[in-house]
Amino acid sequence: MSWIKDNQFAVALGGGTLVGVIALFFVGSKAGTRYETALSDYQAAADQVSQFEKLPLYPNSTNRDGKKKALGDYIQAVDGLQGAFKKFRPEPFTNLPPQQITDTLIKSAEEVGAAFEEKKTIVPETFFLGFEGYKDSLAREVATGVLNYQIGAARELFLALAAAGPSALSNVHRPALPEESGNTFEPAPGAVTRTLPIEITFVGTEQSARDFLTAISKSENYYYVIRTLRIGSEKKSPPLHTDAKFETPKAAGAGTPAASDPFGGGFVIPGEEEEEEPAKDEKPAADEKKEETPAPASEVQPVPTDSGRILAQVLGTEQVQVFLRIDITQFLPAKELPKP
Repeated sequence: MSWIKDNQFAVALGGGTLVGVIALFFVGSKAGTRYETALSDYQAAADQVSQFEKLPLYPNSTNRDGKKKALGDYIQAVDGLQGAFKKFRPEPFTNLPPQQITDTLIKSAEEVGAAFEEKKTIVPETFFLGFEGYKDSLAREVATGVLNYQIGAARELFLALAAAGPSALSNVHRPALPEESGNTFEPAPGAVTRTLPIEITFVGTEQSARDFLTAISKSENYYYVIRTLRIGSEKKSPPLHTDAKFETPKAAGAGTPAASDPFGGGFVIPGEEEEEEPAKDEKPAADEKKEETPAPASEVQPVPTDSGRILAQVLGTEQVQVFLRIDITQFLPAKELPKP
């Protein structure tokens, strides 16, 4: 104790030095741990960046410029599509007086009915272009704009069907639009079209079905999309031999090759030659029979002839039943495209 009292400065200096060494050791160990952690994090990040650099779309300047060009080309293509369908995009709908919609329906139904009558097509008694609910009632004014557009498309649709000449129009069904119930139509995000569906069932020849589909595909005013198509034969059993139709030959005139020779005359079997006619100054032999007088033309029986087809076409002559679900496509206003 006396030494410590006698050497207080040395003791204080030694104690301070010891505390400093301990503090430095503690700080150094902490710094070493942080360094190792930082080094490990850096190495992990460097490895991740190295992996990203190997990807085909790593965000370097070259890929950035390429992506910008690709986006520009895509936007240009989409804008071109919007321009291509511009003729089918209607102007914003304006609601009309409900009575005007009824008058338009009556006029269109009469026009279509006259077209079907001209082709002798049977139509349902209640036929009203699919708008049968408006025969005795008026439409809501909020729905008149889109209804007027749909009526125009339905009119063109049924006029094309009438021109194809089916034998019967069996059924027409048009699902109601939200506006007809007082609701509003809300397009889905990013939607560019709205569908106005209508279902048609008719009976006719295969040619009439083909003509109808061709006509609606060439429409210049409306864009029709066939969502469902079902075609069934009217006959459920295979054709019979009685369905075949032979050609009716025309009666040949007397003395014509067709009347005396089924091969049309002038046919010579190979190796044989036609006998030469006797000269005018030569007389026929005594034992040669006198040439018979040809029978009158009315008594000559027609010889069966054929144009190269023995049986008329049997398959395909039956009519077909056609069901169609057609979407009248309303193109919504064109969208403003972002710049790349």
